[in-house]
Amino acid sequence: MQRLQERWRRELAMLARLGRRRTLSLPRGIDFTSNDYLGFGAEPVPVPLADEVAFRLWSGMASRLLRGHREQYEAAETALANWHGAPAALLMNSGYVANEGLLSTLVRRGDWVASDEFNHASIIDGLRLAKGERFVFRHNDLDHLEEGLRAAAAARKRDTALFIVTESLFSMTGDTAPLGALAELADRYEAALIVDEAHATGCFGPNGSGLVDAAGLRGRVLATVHTGGKALACCGAYICCSDLLRDYLINRCRHLIFTTALPPAAVAAWLYRLPQVSRGEERRQRLHRNAARFRARLAEAGITPLGEHYIVPVVIGSDDRTVRVAQRLQSLGFDVRAIRPPTVPPGTARLRISIHADHTDDQLDRLAQALADALSAEDVT
Repeated sequence: MQRLQERWRRELAMLARLGRRRTLSLPRGIDFTSNDYLGFGAEPVPVPLADEVAFRLWSGMASRLLRGHREQYEAAETALANWHGAPAALLMNSGYVANEGLLSTLVRRGDWVASDEFNHASIIDGLRLAKGERFVFRHNDLDHLEEGLRAAAAARKRDTALFIVTESLFSMTGDTAPLGALAELADRYEAALIVDEAHATGCFGPNGSGLVDAAGLRGRVLATVHTGGKALACCGAYICCSDLLRDYLINRCRHLIFTTALPPAAVAAWLYRLPQVSRGEERRQRLHRNAARFRARLAEAGITPLGEHYIVPVVIGSDDRTVRVAQRLQSLGFDVRAIRPPTVPPGTARLRISIHADHTDDQLDRLAQALADALSAEDVT
């Protein structure tokens, strides 16, 4: 035990020297950090009398195959599938679990998987668990992806599969994947396309169901992964797919089979929140309008962030400098936090500013000015 403790102390000391030791901190100030894009997260879910029994059940009590499955699951999965125009949906305990479980279940030894270099850690870890060959293509680089696909297709053996995995809206760069072009490449090389819609769900398309549906690509993707803990303000996640794939996951996905189900109370909340999100066009418009305003204010101050939507990454560079700028903003009442390696590549530490539909013009303008002032102060020092 003493040797283990010494190992941990050494690693923590190393992180501290690098400026990368992290601590948990309570929310303070105006929220420009969380993924509550539509502003539903702070709004309570009422307890209708009809659902009183469901809301007493705050434990799943077993896996879904062993009595954890309830009527609330069936109703929520049907509603989610209908929202996306998909054949089926399967609820999972979190977005991380959904990505890791889906990929580690589908990809077998001999299969080939292309993954965008900026994909989320849950995708990376899912592919580590899988037995297939991984090809990491440069971010949104279709030529690089096609090089890999061409070679993989030429070497393809019988009963092996090719996959392309991407996020639709990237969480640390704020840009979107070229989904139409990716679907074309998938069709051309007979590859299966999987899209993580975590940061897009609720915020794009006429009913908010995401970028895949907004682009009319539902029938050309193998599966999409969606989280509840961002714009939908719910607990858990889900996979949209075919009936056959849903059945396969129920029988083969260890992340579903061997974990206790979400409590019925949490699942019932999906049924309350989903109509709000699907009818929330005014909030979606306000979200995109706020993002455009904030980016315009940054441009006026000479600041060029990454991306194009409501995730606004401002790359500062060094870890220490990024932390100091974040601390200046926090002292002024803005909850903005530093993102450092290994979450992002070394030398690209950044502020990841999350714009919400319920931010006011005054809050957006004041944060843009405060950021400009903080960066100027750093240049002077």
